[in-house]
Amino acid sequence: MSHDGVGPRAVMRSVAFLTAGALAVPALAGCSSDDDPAGRPLAGGDIARADRAGVADGGTLRWGVDTVPETLNAFQADADTTTTRIAQAVLPSMFRTDGRGRPVRNPDYLESAEVVETEPKQVVLYKLNQQAVWSDGREIGAADFAAQWRALSGKDSAYWTARNAGYDRIEKIERGGNDLEVKVTFGRTYADWRSLFAPLYPKDVMGTPDTFNDGARKKLKVTAGPFRVKKVDREKDEVTLTRNARWWGEPARLSTIVLREVPHGERVAALTAGTLDLAEVDATAARRISVAAGPRGTAPSGSASPGTAASTGGGTDGSGSTSAPDGAAEDGTALTGPGAAGRGAGRAAAKALRSWALANGSDEEEADEEVSAREAAAELARERRALSGFEVRKSLEPAYTQLALNGAEGPLADERVRRAVARALDRRDLAEAVLKPLGLPAEPVGSHLALSGQAAYADGSGALGDQNAEEARALLADAGWAPGTPVKKKGEKAAGGQGEKAGVPDEGEATGEGGGEDADDDGTYIVGEDDDGTNGDDHLAQHTRPKRGSAPGAYAPLGTAAPVQAGSAPLAKDGKALTLDFVLPSGPGSEVLATVAGRITEMLKRVGIGTEITKVDDESYFTDHIASGEYDLALYSWPATAFPATDARPVYAKPVPAADGSLNVGQNYTRIGTDQVDQLFDQALATLDDAKRAELIRKADARIWAAAGSIPLYQRPQLTAARKDLANVGAFGFRTPVYEDMGYLKKGVRGPAGTPGKEPTGPSASASPSASPSAPDPEPDRESDREPGSGPDSARGSDERSGKGADEGSDAEKDADS
Repeated sequence: MSHDGVGPRAVMRSVAFLTAGALAVPALAGCSSDDDPAGRPLAGGDIARADRAGVADGGTLRWGVDTVPETLNAFQADADTTTTRIAQAVLPSMFRTDGRGRPVRNPDYLESAEVVETEPKQVVLYKLNQQAVWSDGREIGAADFAAQWRALSGKDSAYWTARNAGYDRIEKIERGGNDLEVKVTFGRTYADWRSLFAPLYPKDVMGTPDTFNDGARKKLKVTAGPFRVKKVDREKDEVTLTRNARWWGEPARLSTIVLREVPHGERVAALTAGTLDLAEVDATAARRISVAAGPRGTAPSGSASPGTAASTGGGTDGSGSTSAPDGAAEDGTALTGPGAAGRGAGRAAAKALRSWALANGSDEEEADEEVSAREAAAELARERRALSGFEVRKSLEPAYTQLALNGAEGPLADERVRRAVARALDRRDLAEAVLKPLGLPAEPVGSHLALSGQAAYADGSGALGDQNAEEARALLADAGWAPGTPVKKKGEKAAGGQGEKAGVPDEGEATGEGGGEDADDDGTYIVGEDDDGTNGDDHLAQHTRPKRGSAPGAYAPLGTAAPVQAGSAPLAKDGKALTLDFVLPSGPGSEVLATVAGRITEMLKRVGIGTEITKVDDESYFTDHIASGEYDLALYSWPATAFPATDARPVYAKPVPAADGSLNVGQNYTRIGTDQVDQLFDQALATLDDAKRAELIRKADARIWAAAGSIPLYQRPQLTAARKDLANVGAFGFRTPVYEDMGYLKKGVRGPAGTPGKEPTGPSASASPSASPSAPDPEPDRESDREPGSGPDSARGSDERSGKGADEGSDAEKDADS
């Protein structure tokens, strides 16, 4: 499972893991909230927004992605983020999300869509754009809507579908007053009706189980977007999209998009080699690119992209947030590495002379070392020249990382212990550790069900309470965990013990608070008592699981206090230490999760809770540990969609016994749920009033907080390396990409700061290093989600990708018709 993307909501709220390191770049301006508890997005998109008139016609965008998808059908279980990206470019979607993560009508397909009846049943009337046609020339109509409903309704098991949420509530679909109207009648009221038919497949795909199951896995013959699927090449690991000749909307600026599978660890090399123009990167790669590129607003320093002019500061996406320039420190200075300008010609000449003497001298060993150093420096210089044509665009993903607490058994089955864990955490400190070095707003997430700016968002963490070590200790004391309790030397093996135990030299030892070598001679170690008078921090508590028990009240009784002498001494009960199994992935990109886990471990240690870290392979992390319940604590991420009543319900629904006696947890991997939360979700799904529905979602979130099954920590960072002359693409944040607006800026186009693009004759002149970011503009007061045309970054293309040959347009059209 990918570490850096969030799976399509058409399949499920799929788990994704954070990968981000340290990148010192200026902070984004946070968004102030008003009376609306939803507030504003913490960070706007950073896509180098440009008016379409300033974007050249033609060119190829080579986009690095995680996979060549196994299927092009977004409603199948093995669909992934690349499936979603392709569907966005080639298929209809009745609604898409704006810069605040809210659904808006897509005017390319819909003239209008509204609830026209509520009694006796809910009826939605779609009025389609009269120009909307499939690539085979057939009009998009009721037959396509009906075929998709039947396939996804769940009534026919011959369709191998991954989900049927919403479609199972439809009673019938019929033609309206004319061919452009589609009338959808619901058997049960469905508030999230805007989530349906996004994407919409042609009836050729959805019409029969065979065509649904197999017809759209490897190819899509009929599409209806600005692009169409030309080829899925599994030998070259790429998918090629070309212009759709029958597209009726604004013409696509790019002639071709190539989605190329490139592992994250190889993306800097691909960017340097000139085989990619755009790719999401981790923080380490982002730093290398930022160092090479210099501040946003400067020209490339080398000839890797000749004639590429500078782009000025970060743009906005209409959400009201502005991204600060990348590649600069928080004081506004450029991130510069070795070899930076300003060292003096004399010093450089002396160094060069010494290098020559060594390379040609009699001391062969020293000369060889110098030659190797020269070669390494030359390679670094070549990389920086190549990367100087790129910049890092950054935002926050519509997803958050959480600490999950498995409440099925063991100490965390007691709600008081879970609440103590939560009260021990400094969530702001954790958010700052991940996001502050990136220059992104470091605010802890306040909701399980939405993110700041989305309609249902409100900070519900007050239902659990802020960090309070004393209250955490009191909760633990009320649950019976106390220092000074005998602990047997031999403990049970930790759940989820498969894999590498971090810091455990021998089997049977744990990474908790102290060592068993100094235990008493009778085979018992008294937690919190040491011969030398210390509080027991030097002892290693053995990990065990107490017997399954009940979960009494959430709060310690009034007046309950942790023993004064306890401090941060480890705790125990019934001969077993309070040690939790903390499971982490160990693959590439997991370094930040390890850092966050380390901080959490220290915070828990201060209240007497020990942890044993278990590192496992990425492939087994989710299936063998999270989904199977073999963990106490874990870090993973959930997306925050525009439809939490639909998409979040399976994640927090109360587990129910299955027919075979096992527990059916669905996607609730913490195994913690309540009837009240389920009822609030059900009420929200049946409430058509937006304000009332948002209030129900917020109440559900407050109860989820109180149950302390999962603790939201921070919104995930999104870092994208992009050629400086690419416009309307980058770190999108909440907003659905508008593929027809993507492209390369024309020659001579002026950016927001008035810096013109240069002619394609050699390296371009440097722009002013003080160029400021483009100013934020308000969210458009319209249903259309088209990117507003304001302030293109001053950059331009210089090679075959960013310009259009004399015959390119006609060839593209012929190709699209073939």
